[in-house]
Amino acid sequence: MSATSPLDPQGCRIVNAERRIAAVINALVPLDSIPQAERAMRKQLGVVVPTLGVGPAGLSFTLWRPPAEGKFEMAPGMIVAREFKPVGDVVCSGLPAGRAAYYLLEAPYDTLPAAWQMLFDWCKAGEHELANLNWQLYEDPGDDTRPPRTSLYALLA
Repeated sequence: MSATSPLDPQGCRIVNAERRIAAVINALVPLDSIPQAERAMRKQLGVVVPTLGVGPAGLSFTLWRPPAEGKFEMAPGMIVAREFKPVGDVVCSGLPAGRAAYYLLEAPYDTLPAAWQMLFDWCKAGEHELANLNWQLYEDPGDDTRPPRTSLYALLA
């Protein structure tokens, strides 16, 4: 996939997302606790996933639904090669399959809220109905000279 300049709506498009098996921790957190909760869950995933015998871990992601009543439903996770039995809070789940609006963001993580809004606005302008299930895949750029690459997906109804 080719990258676009940050926050360029011309980079938005419809893709067919494939289901991917994943290790996740499901949580419902207050909006003001998202960063701390996500860091704690990622730390827990980093400890548990290597013990699961599911092959090498793939990309990290966060699956989420729009906030409601001051809480954020989220599932930080890691793509894995095979299914497994739950270990504590870490459960086998997956990223959904289906048609999704997509945008590749190559910019610092603090631009994610604006990028998501741009993608949602693009969907609205194109009359693409959202299913209110979204995820972002984090790609390590490999060095400190390039910005992070984050693939944004908004499942369509």
